[in-house]
Amino acid sequence: MRGMTIGESVADRALRSASCHPMQRAGAGVMFIDGHSGAGKTTLARELQAAIATRTGDLPQIVSMDELYPGWDGLAAGSASVAEAITRGSYERYDWHAEAFTETIVIAADCFLIVEGCGSISPAALAAASAKSRAYALWLALPEQTRKERALARDGEMFAPHWDEWAAQEDALFARTEPLASAHEIVHPT
Repeated sequence: MRGMTIGESVADRALRSASCHPMQRAGAGVMFIDGHSGAGKTTLARELQAAIATRTGDLPQIVSMDELYPGWDGLAAGSASVAEAITRGSYERYDWHAEAFTETIVIAADCFLIVEGCGSISPAALAAASAKSRAYALWLALPEQTRKERALARDGEMFAPHWDEWAAQEDALFARTEPLASAHEIVHPT
């Protein structure tokens, strides 16, 4: 028998947490996956989506923070928009090629939601999620050199000129929002 993947293991804990919320049916809830760039948030979100779909029969919706940042200087603005998107049930998707917000994306009210990306965990976002369902916050932690190698291997020339600026934005945002203090769990992916 094979061991569980990180996504399967987290899915079990998140679903148990969601099913304890008195206002939600079992399987509904909001999972936040945060951490510095290159930590593996998108990969874990996809694993988690598949694991939850297998367990519940419902496909969770993923909201990527990349769709909320208004460009390379927009980490704080993207983070600040999470609570409003959850409360409103929709958000404007940022198109990186057009350098503008374009289409409106509706957040399904009746399924598990995964919000993944730098800046997804904040007191305001957790409060908005908790008002509607059960929130579960996950922080991914990897050494900086490993993260940088992974991020640059993934996004190469596009990200390389922005790495230092983005890292400074992460440091400033995380110092202000303190996502580690709000995380239910810290994971060290391999």
